[in-house]
Amino acid sequence: MKVTRSFSPILFIAAALFTGTVSAYDPGETEIACKKPQFRDFNLPVYSESEKIEVAPESTFSFTLSPWTDPHSIKLTAKKQDIDFTVESNSSFHRVNAKLPAAFTGKFVRINSNANAVLGCSEKIGWLIKVADK
Repeated sequence: MKVTRSFSPILFIAAALFTGTVSAYDPGETEIACKKPQFRDFNLPVYSESEKIEVAPESTFSFTLSPWTDPHSIKLTAKKQDIDFTVESNSSFHRVNAKLPAAFTGKFVRINSNANAVLGCSEKIGWLIKVADK
């Protein structure tokens, strides 16, 4: 009987530790992680209150996206209007080239871009610019 009583606290502690480990398992961690598209190298100066930098009317601009971005999912808008753009792709990145519409002359404009990764997750970004008067 003494042997059984000395093992019962040890068995209790072992059972408590084991159940804590089992309950920590999360089946969601086995899913494939999706890398979101990364936006880089926007070539127009972003507007800030302190510097008040303006860009020329009808300026062309570009930025790059990571290679795991689906180039067919890219959307580019400003002031709720679609902006026409072209995409140049290679194995390292996708370069988006576009031109500011003439209607934005003399206005503040937020250029918004959305894109999906090949695995399905998405990312969006925006840049505020001030377009100069002619």
